[in-house]
Amino acid sequence: MDRREFLKIISAGLAAGISFDSLSNTDSTQLLKPSIKKYGLPADIYEFPAFGNASFIHITDVHAQLLPNYYREPESAIKLAQTQDGQLNVSGNDLLNYYGRNDEASKYVLTHLDFAELAQKFGRLGGFAYIKTLVDQIKEQRPGALLLDGGDSWQGSATSLWTRGQDMVDANIKLGVNIATGHWEFTYGADRFSEIIKKDYNKNNIDFVAQNIVDKNFEDQIFQPFVLRSLNGIPCAIIGQAFPYTSLANPKHLVPDWSFGLREQALQDHVYKARKLGAQLVILLSHNGMGADLKLAKRIRGLNAILGGHTHQATVKPILVANPTNKTIVINSGAAGKFLSLLDFEVKKGKVTDFRYRLIPVFSNIIKPNVEMNSYINKVRKPYIAKLKEKLAQTEHLLYRRGTFNSSFDQLILDSLESTFDAEVIFSPGFRFGTSVLPGSSISYEDILNQTAITYPIVIVNYFTGKQIHNLLEHIADNSFNIDPYKQQGGDMVRVGKLKYSIRPRASFRNRISNLTLNGKLLSPNKRYKIVGWADVSQTVEGQAIWDVVANYLRSKKTISINEINLPKVILK
Repeated sequence: MDRREFLKIISAGLAAGISFDSLSNTDSTQLLKPSIKKYGLPADIYEFPAFGNASFIHITDVHAQLLPNYYREPESAIKLAQTQDGQLNVSGNDLLNYYGRNDEASKYVLTHLDFAELAQKFGRLGGFAYIKTLVDQIKEQRPGALLLDGGDSWQGSATSLWTRGQDMVDANIKLGVNIATGHWEFTYGADRFSEIIKKDYNKNNIDFVAQNIVDKNFEDQIFQPFVLRSLNGIPCAIIGQAFPYTSLANPKHLVPDWSFGLREQALQDHVYKARKLGAQLVILLSHNGMGADLKLAKRIRGLNAILGGHTHQATVKPILVANPTNKTIVINSGAAGKFLSLLDFEVKKGKVTDFRYRLIPVFSNIIKPNVEMNSYINKVRKPYIAKLKEKLAQTEHLLYRRGTFNSSFDQLILDSLESTFDAEVIFSPGFRFGTSVLPGSSISYEDILNQTAITYPIVIVNYFTGKQIHNLLEHIADNSFNIDPYKQQGGDMVRVGKLKYSIRPRASFRNRISNLTLNGKLLSPNKRYKIVGWADVSQTVEGQAIWDVVANYLRSKKTISINEINLPKVILK
């Protein structure tokens, strides 16, 4: 790519991104509900004028949300403080100012600001029946466009857990997914995962790609590392990068014979091989997380784009990363089905000459649902609907999951554990998946499973010394805040009940956590404390599932008020 070509790409990239402006004069009313006018959005918001000759639709981190939902964005961006890209280091008003946006729709879909109030106006986002409508429209205007699933698709709901992922597998087939990679999908176990790939994906022409999963003994590839597809005569390679820390962040015993990892050199070799086979476009479908993708983009030569997931960012504008031979486009497409991304390339004489990128919000109150997908969703949910819709209690406050250190829904889980087990210190994992419940709404059994539906949900009671608790928090903080994104191997920071502490996210390992207190007294290094937690990755145990603990707690309370969220003192120095 010469300088002239790159300048064209830069100018295209700066103009790309989420847009609520009028896009074309094409009639889109066949896709939209008549009520669109009350939302202050243009009637042609979902028109996608064709561009270029190779197009990719990207969706990731859906976490098994077949229905439209509320998903509040985090109010802080401490997690990615070292990524050195402006749009990832800000949140709330700072994020809106960064993009020069002041409209309510942008505020609602991109930030936590006035979330409950704006949710009443704009309604739920996502939902496979509505995503299907948009995917079909895009593919109709772009023959040959590929739909890429970046992973975390089959996990995150009650029905996905109870059907062992089958409801989402069939939904992805109906949605028209062409190529996929994974992460939480592996927590159904190697046998079940392999069964789905062979029985469902392969038979329906969905390619699962993961260059970084090999046999732990012989280093043989478990899955195909990449596929070659021709888009309107343009040879394209799509390389898969599954979550590299699956066997650390999730139970290793579920995939005992598979070895994960970044495998950077192997990735570079696959890029070179794809180029030798004639690929004019090379795309990495990644579940590394944004920080790791940005670092990878600086080091790997020959990638045109990284379509990433895992950290649940929604990149409003594409990030262009320089490496020794080219510039790589890096994007993420949010979570819970809130967004699709559309990346169009113009390729001439074997080279990329231009591109366009759009982050597309999926407003379910505006889009007409696809009839066939809607029927499928109703059918697959019907056997479970009475259990799902059980009203457990009513919430007086917004319940949400996303937060660097804690959230109101996590606090509810902590309170449930404290009440049930009378523990001195409570731990709950910093998962990013989990939908929101608006103030004044009933909390259903389904809402609880949206936060907790994993294959290792058992609550465990143990005893740790004060020193062990301190060491545990230091290790978890290092996974979340290590300055090297390749070493950020988990989710957000663990949620802690009753215990108070201070944290310096930008300090070094073993220097982040201090001032651990319980009931106003410093934790004693040698004293043993009663600990309760769930989602243990190190062992298989029997006992009470976390969703039953929370459901029983809610049934006993009837009304829930989260007046205080237990947060550490954060020192950003």
